[in-house]
Parts: sequence; C-alpha cells; structure tokens
Amino acid sequence: MSKIEVDAIDKQSGSTLTLGGSGTAVTLACGATQTGFGRTGTVDWNTTPKTATFTAVSGDGFFANTSGSAFNMNLPAGSAGAIVSVADYAGTWQTNNLTVVPNGTDKIGGATGNIVLDTEGQSVTFIFVDSTQGWINTMDSTSNVRANAFIAATGGTITTSGNCKIHTFTGPGTFTVTATAACATRNIMSHVIVGGGAGGGVKRGGGGGAGGYREVKNPVTPYTASPLDGYPSAPNRVTVTATSFPVVVGGGGTAGVAASPICNPASTANTNGVASSFGGITAAGGGAGGGTGTPTGGGAAGASGGGGVHEMSGRPGPGANPGGAGNTPPVSPAQGFAGGNACQPEPAGQGGGGGGALNAGVNGGDGQGTPAGDGGGGATSEINGSPVTRAGGGGSGARPNGRQGQGGSGGGGPGANNAPKPNGDPASNGTNGTVNTGGGGGATADAHPSTSGAGGSGIVIIRYKFQ
Repeated sequence: MSKIEVDAIDKQSGSTLTLGGSGTAVTLACGATQTGFGRTGTVDWNTTPKTATFTAVSGDGFFANTSGSAFNMNLPAGSAGAIVSVADYAGTWQTNNLTVVPNGTDKIGGATGNIVLDTEGQSVTFIFVDSTQGWINTMDSTSNVRANAFIAATGGTITTSGNCKIHTFTGPGTFTVTATAACATRNIMSHVIVGGGAGGGVKRGGGGGAGGYREVKNPVTPYTASPLDGYPSAPNRVTVTATSFPVVVGGGGTAGVAASPICNPASTANTNGVASSFGGITAAGGGAGGGTGTPTGGGAAGASGGGGVHEMSGRPGPGANPGGAGNTPPVSPAQGFAGGNACQPEPAGQGGGGGGALNAGVNGGDGQGTPAGDGGGGATSEINGSPVTRAGGGGSGARPNGRQGQGGSGGGGPGANNAPKPNGDPASNGTNGTVNTGGGGGATADAHPSTSGAGGSGIVIIRYKFQ
C-alpha cells in the first residue's frame, strides 16, 4: 500500500475537486474529524437518558426520561445547519411533558416561544435554518416500536382501582386480551371466581351450600385478599396471552317446594348450584340442602356441602342424613366446607346449615332451646376496590316458633320458622341466597305449602395492572 503525506490538496483547474473513483469509498481514519462538509441530517445519539432540565448540543440526539417529572430541553444558540434530536425514553410525555426552550431570541418554526412535546413515544428532530424561521422540525414520529409495559383487555364491566383495572362478570361473557405485557409477571391475572350457591332443603331441611370460592392475588396488583389466596400454587394461576378467554358465571340452584303434608315427598326438589370458570380455573356449585322427600335425603356434596336434614318418623335413623361434604371436587386451597349435621331426635330435630367458603355449616339444634343450624361464613376480598364477602352458606329451617338458621356472611339466605314475617311473606318460606355472591339458599320450616330459598348466582372478577 502506497502512502501520500501532504499538508493540503487543491484542484489544478476548474471548480471541482474529485476524491476517489467510481465505486471507491472515501473514509476518515478512526479518531479523525472533518469540517466544512456540513451534516448529513443525522445526529450522534447520547444513550444516557436525561431525567432533568438540560441544554442540548448541536449534532447530538437525546433520550428524555420524564417518568419522574416534567422538565425542559434548552436548545443551543442557533447557527445554520445546527441539528438536535430528542426522543421519549419511557413513553411518558403524555403525562409528564418535555418543554423545548429556544436560546435567546431564536425562533422555533417562525415563532418566538417554547413548545411542549406531549405525545407518548414521540421523537423530534430540529434543524436551525435561519433567523426568520429559526429551528424547523424536519422529522416527527408520534410513536415508537416498543414492547407493551402493561396488558390491555376488554370484557365485562370495567372499573379501576389505583393502577389496576378490574373486569367484573355477573353473567357469561368473554375476557379478550388485546395486548400482553413485556414483563411476564404482569400477565398473571388476579381473580376471584365464585360458583352458584345451592337451593335450601324443605320441611326443616338443611341450608344450601355456598358456591365454590377460588382466588389468586398477583403481588403486582396490591389489594387485601381473602385467606384463600392460591397464588403460591402455580396451577391456580391464569397467565394470559393475546386471545379471548370465555367466562362462565354459574347460576344458583333451584328452590325446593313442599306442597304436601310433612312426611310426604316434596313436590319439587332443590338442586345444586352451577360451576363458574375462567382460564381453566373452575369454582364448583354448592351442594343442595337436605330435605324430607328430596332425592338427596341428606345434604348433597359440592363446593360447600348442603346441610343435613333431621330424622322423621318412618325415616332412616340418627346420622342417616348428615351434611354433605365440601371441597368437591378437591382443590387447594379448599373451595368450601361441609354442611352441618342435623339434630336427629324427633319430634324436635332441626337441619344443619349449609357450608361456606371459610367455615362448615353449624349443626342443627334440638329445637328445645338450641337453634337451627346457621350457614358457614364466606370469604372477604378487596379485589374490586372495597371489601366484599361472598360464598356464605344458607341457614336451616326451624321448629315452630324456634330460631331459624341464619345465613352465613357472604350472601347466605336465612332459613324459615313458622312465626309471621314482617314483610308479609309466608312464614315457612326460606330466603334466597344473594345474587352474584354464590350464597346458599335458606331451608323451609314445617308448614306447607312452602318454598325454600334458591341459591345465589356466582361471579367472576379479574384484576391486573394497566399503568
């Protein structure tokens, strides 16, 4: 390789000096600089983000991080060909603006004064042309290509709590994820899923069992969860992708009807509640309360078991009609508890309360000073921004003038006795479980005709961080 060393190169004639030939690249050695050629319309990007007011340097580009607060970028003194670029580092200019401040009397776009950059993901390039127009914006991108910081979704009734969105489904629907978050942990949904509560039994029957209660609290969505938070066990979690997820909200079990004398079969049997589900997680329906003449006899098994029914003359002996088993099918944490057993001896035995999310139903009293069985208590969560208790068991029916079983906290319906009711309803009717709580229905008293309480429908609530 030959080498030429000179102090200056100039043309011999004419007005054009040519360096290199066709197809030959002319390069500057590493570390060399040039003057006189002018800029090519690009900048050298400074990759240390600015987090407070700074003064730009011509020829450089800057990343302005306003996630902490808004601030200014001061332009250098204008000279023809000066160039400055700036980009939104964190995608936060829409909330914390970047203000561009010209030097002295320099103009921006022909006007004297500051400009505000307030578009998320914006990037801008300014070139100083002359004193008339000053700095002119030659490139303005109102978006940039970056992974989503948070998920976006539709479906149900949407509310917010702090930095979280909450989708509440009180009936069947679809939870559609339109964008997932770059951080995998943010794609795990906090959720409460409650199945439908069961109907109460008839003729001093057992209370209806509550619908199953399933909850997962992702730590990135802060709120006070119930003791049944299943997040530590990975199979309980729902990790979403950008697709649609069917949501099933189970209905409450039907009421039982006693239309004939006390020792004859019921006209219509009460039934179990219906399961709710989301993302592969299912909360089962509650077990029907036991009743004289119902197909179940004793309380039915379910997410929470139905209360047992008392022994009657000509019926199976003591212990034959106990409360139904809870947590059926089994999951961990348990989705509910067993129904209470009946107090068997005649003529004063009374049914057991339906099981709830946190407690078993209370055993039935003997009707001689001890009350009928209360429903088991439900679980309390603040997933939707305020504490709400769901999945309480239904109360059992009482002997004449005895104290009926109370509904468990969380929507369980109380049972009935034969005393007149203030609202004018027939004294022997049970009370429905509260809708969208999964509460079990209350049982009837002795009198006929009478109707037990139907179970309350379930609910599905989904929570995630959106900002």
